Amino acid sequence: MTDSQEWRHLFTLLKLAEMGAHKRTAKISTEYLAEKLVTSQQTASRYLIELERKGWIKRSMTHDGCLIKIDDAGTGELQKLFSNLRSLMEAAYPPSVTLEGTVFTGLGEGAYYIGKEYYLKQFVEKLGFEPYPGTLNLKLTSDYDVKARAELEAYPAVEVAGFKNEDRTFGLVKCYPALIDNKVKGALVTALRSHYDASVLEIIAPVCLRRQLNLKDGNKVKIEILIPM
Repeated sequence: MTDSQEWRHLFTLLKLAEMGAHKRTAKISTEYLAEKLVTSQQTASRYLIELERKGWIKRSMTHDGCLIKIDDAGTGELQKLFSNLRSLMEAAYPPSVTLEGTVFTGLGEGAYYIGKEYYLKQFVEKLGFEPYPGTLNLKLTSDYDVKARAELEAYPAVEVAGFKNEDRTFGLVKCYPALIDNKVKGALVTALRSHYDASVLEIIAPVCLRRQLNLKDGNKVKIEILIPM
């Protein structure tokens, strides 16, 4: 089932609840339900059939309408929706921030730092994947994106601890899980002792993003950055 179908079913369930079907058996005509859903009577009837098949409602037909009662499974779906909305509205931070940047060829620093064993082990442990050796570099150009990127500094992040070796100190790396172009899961990484300023995003992923997404310098890429809660 597609997300759009799932949302249509939830919306229909919500409208039935508004008419009291979560508390009692309600007599509801498909014509009246169609008006509530702003759709055709045929479509409203199909939604009811689908909800019944899913086990979300019980219904029986009368000569002037359907007798409908939201079942326990349907009530559970409404409670899940309520809980998700409440968490969203009460959260101190947004669940995600979407930024858009332009691909450019970097200095190759990312591969050097990501390949450090101490970092690498933590990336696998804390992000759930072993990064491809290198970063996808994106330049933010709009004022909105630069400002939104700056706001990230106040949000929680996955922290990858720094370390020392005989030659130098390697600092803390802050990571934000991310979805690249709505297709590939990866992460935004910051403070890889980079020469870039805050208008540049460095993205890691378990695959070579340039190859996977067929990217070249100058291409625009959207990054949905997920805020750890």
